[in-house]
Amino acid sequence: MLEFEDKVALITGTTGIALATARRLASGGASIVACGIVEKANAALQAELNRSGAKALVLTVDVSVPDQVRSAVAAGVDRFGGLDVIVNSAAVHPYGTATSTDFDTWNKAMSVNIGSIYLTAHFGIPEMIRRGGGAIVNVASVQGFACQENVAAYATTKGAIHTLTRSLALDYARSGIRVNSVSPGSIRTPILEKAARGENGTDADVEAAYKRFGEAHPLGRIGEPEEVAELIAFLCSSKAGFCTGADYKIDGGLTAGIGVK
Repeated sequence: MLEFEDKVALITGTTGIALATARRLASGGASIVACGIVEKANAALQAELNRSGAKALVLTVDVSVPDQVRSAVAAGVDRFGGLDVIVNSAAVHPYGTATSTDFDTWNKAMSVNIGSIYLTAHFGIPEMIRRGGGAIVNVASVQGFACQENVAAYATTKGAIHTLTRSLALDYARSGIRVNSVSPGSIRTPILEKAARGENGTDADVEAAYKRFGEAHPLGRIGEPEEVAELIAFLCSSKAGFCTGADYKIDGGLTAGIGVK
């Protein structure tokens, strides 16, 4: 029996870590409900999962909008019969300080990066309780522990994810729901590619930038989304049955030392 056979997983995002996670959970037998804002990426994921024989429903959803998240959860339950796993990976990554970040940008980061986790919990947890429990994994960041300059909004949301993760874990442990977070370092994703191309988007040597980013990590490289997906899959599985309320760093040793380089 596959590890996620008869399980239904809701994933926010359809690129980067979310894409790798959808592939990984589907390969383990899960039915996938993926919610993304980029229609081209959504269509590509739906087609890929269809070709693989996986059960999948990929929806165009703004995960910061309550009615859209409510509808996505309902559509997944209607199609597949319930909900067992939630992986919150959707995020925006604005740059700016408290003074240079405008109010709309600040609110967008809060509503997507942390508000979406509240919404998937608000609408999804009752469905998980009906199934007798489940697992939630929230994608945070090392920026929630030790942030760079010029990322005030993003770093704030990632620290908030750590706190909300603990709160959800305590509130729903007796309902059989485990809640954890993962905190990646630099991972090969569209967000990192945007950073690699620079603020004006003209740096074409992305791989050279990835190499520079990787040198900041003791392991000497950036991570791959599939590596994060493996950690997420473990936390969603019965093998992690005694894990809840915790954060798991996957950062190539980045936060293990202070001023190493």
